[in-house]
Amino acid sequence: MALDTTVEQVAGRVPITIVSLDGELDASNFTALIDTVQGLYDAGSRHVLLDLTNLRFMASSGLVALHSIVRLMHGEPPPDPEAGWNALHALGQDGADGSTQTEVQLWAAQAAVERVLSRTGLNRLFVTHPDRATAIAAF
Repeated sequence: MALDTTVEQVAGRVPITIVSLDGELDASNFTALIDTVQGLYDAGSRHVLLDLTNLRFMASSGLVALHSIVRLMHGEPPPDPEAGWNALHALGQDGADGSTQTEVQLWAAQAAVERVLSRTGLNRLFVTHPDRATAIAAF
């Protein structure tokens, strides 16, 4: 299954870039998502809301993509996706101090995706929202 990505700019208290993911986030497409967000950052985006409403599946490479997106929005390089396990181990380092970043937030993760985030501990890195209005207002 492919991953379709759409990008929308909205005005909140700060400019927000909504990136909607539709399909499955896996090894076949995670680098394209990272590249998309890198382009958004290069164009000036600093606050990203990931719409996970239609994301039905997320593999471990999807976790690397989410972590990479956070690093990009902080002006840091993403982990090298060719580093394999080292890229996954880097996930545990960010947010380990209990802090939650706010530049990248999540909206409406389906139960299967929420389980993956929770089981891996990556959920502690993100503020999540049940709906669009609440998510936009949070920025």
